[in-house]
Amino acid sequence: MVTPEDAGHRWAAAGSAVLTPGIQANTHGGGQCTTNYVFVDDTDRVYLGQSAHCAGTGGSTETDGCTATSQPLDTAVDFTRRGSLRSDGTTIGTGRLAYSSWLTMRQLGEADPNACAYNDFALIEIDPGLVDQVNPSVPYWGGPTGLNTTGTPEGEHVYSYGNSRIRGGLPGLSPQRGESFADDSSLGGWTHALKSPTPGIPGDSGSAFLDAEGRAVGTLSTVGLGLPIINNVGDISRELAYARAHSGISGLRLVLGTEEFDPNR
Repeated sequence: MVTPEDAGHRWAAAGSAVLTPGIQANTHGGGQCTTNYVFVDDTDRVYLGQSAHCAGTGGSTETDGCTATSQPLDTAVDFTRRGSLRSDGTTIGTGRLAYSSWLTMRQLGEADPNACAYNDFALIEIDPGLVDQVNPSVPYWGGPTGLNTTGTPEGEHVYSYGNSRIRGGLPGLSPQRGESFADDSSLGGWTHALKSPTPGIPGDSGSAFLDAEGRAVGTLSTVGLGLPIINNVGDISRELAYARAHSGISGLRLVLGTEEFDPNR
């Protein structure tokens, strides 16, 4: 499922890859989040996505990306395995913050309140010496099979893989199933509401969401209140388009998974 323009990348086999979607990322001076998808550019740099708020320096209530404070670009990021509340876990790779929607929107003076509230996306450039250890497939589910640009109808099944340190490094707790909730049309398509019997929790932020066809639909941004618990998922097609327009990264694009998407695992 790798696109022709990415055929030159020799991705590690999914079963032995070290750096993939769904691993823990610890931004220096920020917080622990979960990576979502793999991206490449025209210069063969390879990136893992996470939420912009993972590099935030304010409190948990500071969620407006147009006013929130953040660590700067080039901040170091450690990729880790089996982090828990007692330990950051084992470092398995390193990268640097190469793009932040929060920093970009502040620099541009973004005036769209929906973008300010829900454009929560960042890119970590993987150390070039580690690129041969990367596979773009979402663990457990496979995919992504493409980029969803239309959102999801109410009731459609969605699939995710969160890796919060609160889960104690137990991979069996990471796969998540849910369904699309009614979206608020006034939000301009920037976010989707999803409900799940095992909702995303702090530390799962940034994790990938796939639609019923395995396409990349969003990235976990916030957890809503009330019952059922609603996860708010940033629309990856809009987040990626914004990054393409303003990051200065030439040819930025999503990489499809090498493993077939299977929602029936």
